[in-house]
Amino acid sequence: MKKILSLALALCMIVALFTVAPTVAAADDEVTLTLWSIATESDSSHQAFIDAIAAFEAAHPGVKIEHVTTENEAYKTKIKAAMSSGEGLPDIFFTWGMGFLGEFVNAGRVYCVDEEYADYQAELPEAMTVNVRYDGKMYGVPYTMSLITLYANMDLLAEVGYDEIPATYEDMIACCDALVAKGIIPFGVAGKEKWCLSEYVEPLVIKSVGGQALRDMYNGEASWNNEGVIKAIEAFQGMIDKGYFDPSANALSNDEVKNNFIQGKTAFYQNGSWNNKDIGEQAQFTVKAGTFPVLDESIPLYSMIGGPNNTLAVTESCEHKDLAVAAAFELARFMSDADYKSGANLPCWAADPDADVNDLIQVAADMASQAADMVLFGDNFLSADAANTYLDYIEMAWAGDVTPVEYVEGLDAELG
Repeated sequence: MKKILSLALALCMIVALFTVAPTVAAADDEVTLTLWSIATESDSSHQAFIDAIAAFEAAHPGVKIEHVTTENEAYKTKIKAAMSSGEGLPDIFFTWGMGFLGEFVNAGRVYCVDEEYADYQAELPEAMTVNVRYDGKMYGVPYTMSLITLYANMDLLAEVGYDEIPATYEDMIACCDALVAKGIIPFGVAGKEKWCLSEYVEPLVIKSVGGQALRDMYNGEASWNNEGVIKAIEAFQGMIDKGYFDPSANALSNDEVKNNFIQGKTAFYQNGSWNNKDIGEQAQFTVKAGTFPVLDESIPLYSMIGGPNNTLAVTESCEHKDLAVAAAFELARFMSDADYKSGANLPCWAADPDADVNDLIQVAADMASQAADMVLFGDNFLSADAANTYLDYIEMAWAGDVTPVEYVEGLDAELG
């Protein structure tokens, strides 16, 4: 990942964001392309999508993009249902890579963009496309990469004697114990959103077993019944039992949890690096970003969950594929640049190394450049059915409905 990131950040943008390569003829009659995404008004990329669409339409007279947004979890249900039935599909759709997109590819619903990619390869390094390739062929256009980030309210940590994010697991526990004793909630999490729970479990697991072991488990090549995974779930449930999480967690959405952190109601918030912009702009206290400490000292600190992921793809049923593919590439290029410069996320496309970016996005870039390994989010890595099972077990661990041993045995039985 160090090589991937340095390549993406070291290359300067060498063409205007909406230079078309190759030239796509303007439509004789007005053409409307539908685009589905998760960029609702509360999403940090919402304005970037609006600007990208406006720029594309200006560069392509006669082409309009109808942008339909849906909240994250509801979107997953919506796009999976549409792909399953083959009815009412958009022309272009937001997706995550690996198993999530792979199911749609296997169903024949996604257009292969290998041929068109050749015209953009100088700006979009091939290493950034690894999560959207199936049997060597490219089916999506990635625009940003994300990694799970630990955000800390340093004003609250200062109240219990900390001027840095705890660097060891033992110190993190001591810090959280001190916060609880002072009446400060250590962590906020949306207990009713399973993917948010996974943002806490997966860093514990990778920092107990390492990246390759976790990858092997996802691929069904290794047993989940691993002492490191058991240790990670014990740690997760121990944090719950000791009151480290907001007692209202099960009633909160992720947006509410993030806003609680921004308003100074919790000391930590662990979620994706796509939150850099909102937290950096809105928090009225000193924020530091980092990564959760390792549970096993043999595991490198920068064993990270994340990677190139946010992607635009074109449906096989799209009537105007040449325009839709051009839109997917050009919108992705615009979004990569805009999200990076706004501090929302790390770029997949070539970026200006002299861009003035906020401190949090720089920390994310530094962590990615130091990554010893990077494994994609489990609910994206796995196929839809496997991901649902996986998230169900995380939810059961959260609720205390399974012990750590039952957790690994259950995943082995159902995913092994």
